[in-house]
Amino acid sequence: MVGHSLVLMLRGALPMLKAKDVMTREVITVTPETEVTEIARLLLEKHFNGVPVVDRNSNLVGIICQSDLIAEQKKLPIPSVFTILDAFIPIYPPGKTEKEVQKIAAVKASDAMTPDPVTVGPEAGIDEIASIMVNKTIHTIPVVEGGKLVGIIGKEDILKTLVSTHKQG
Repeated sequence: MVGHSLVLMLRGALPMLKAKDVMTREVITVTPETEVTEIARLLLEKHFNGVPVVDRNSNLVGIICQSDLIAEQKKLPIPSVFTILDAFIPIYPPGKTEKEVQKIAAVKASDAMTPDPVTVGPEAGIDEIASIMVNKTIHTIPVVEGGKLVGIIGKEDILKTLVSTHKQG
């Protein structure tokens, strides 16, 4: 697997680098009230995979990624059902259909975002961050300190460190 190879290379080459060394500090954010069309435009214009969602006190409340917005474009799955005594019983995890409907009908960030996203602190090692990205299939990780958003790391930031290390070596 390419992802696991990258993690192993980073462990060997970059054990001293931390999130604070590679994160983007001036983070572009949106609020829960930001319209999804505006977010889509922002992601496309800036070539971002995702953008943090913060409240008016700059507390991280979620993250909204391209995949969250793409969910709006998919068709609503019709759950499988079985019948007992003329009653239809859905074979679907509880709440899954409701969440899918909410994402498809999303108008604001709060409707489509992933609440309580995976985060790291400024002292997290690059190898740890790469492992999270690979194991959880995450491309954008907010960096949080004391509940406040202080930076963001994307997969491109990790790849840049790998390239710069090989140029030096």
